[in-house]
Amino acid sequence: MHKTSKLAYLIGSIAVASGLIVGVTYAAFTDKGKVLGSIFSAGSSDIKFLSNVTLGTDSSNLTDELTGPSFSNISPTWTQDYLLKIFNNGTSNLGLTTRAYYETANDPKDLRSDIQVEIFLWNDSNSNGIVDSGEEGLSIGKKTIIKWKTEGFDLGELTPGQQLPLILRFTAPTLGDDQQGATAVFDFEFNAIQL
Repeated sequence: MHKTSKLAYLIGSIAVASGLIVGVTYAAFTDKGKVLGSIFSAGSSDIKFLSNVTLGTDSSNLTDELTGPSFSNISPTWTQDYLLKIFNNGTSNLGLTTRAYYETANDPKDLRSDIQVEIFLWNDSNSNGIVDSGEEGLSIGKKTIIKWKTEGFDLGELTPGQQLPLILRFTAPTLGDDQQGATAVFDFEFNAIQL
């Protein structure tokens, strides 16, 4: 190689090496961004009953338990409504179901096989706590107390702050003579699951 070629080769090599060093230097610069103070709040599922169905959802009118109805003089022609308003007091959408609960010892004459409940949606448009003409909505279904316990009812979805007014219509069309004077005690449970 000629001296000029060697010198040009050496200068070219130094230029390439310098470029690589500069490139490495630029690649060494770093930066970062941060997301600070991230807050995670758990939702809540909290259903309440309105103690008085004519009043609103003020906390003084909300309760976890209601005293059940006391029905007397039940016969094959008997029918009676029990009015109920459920309120989603939580922060999450809830799937709502209901089941009856009983112990056989509290129903010795097997009234649970003959008493039926039909659940209706209720549009208490004037908030007077009475089922006025046109306020009875669609039927969710009809079952005996036994089926209410084993199968339950699906009441749909309840959004936060939403009420679900219901009519529970009780009948006993198949009571027999052997059940005269019988008494039974049942509980009705409403369950919510966060969606």
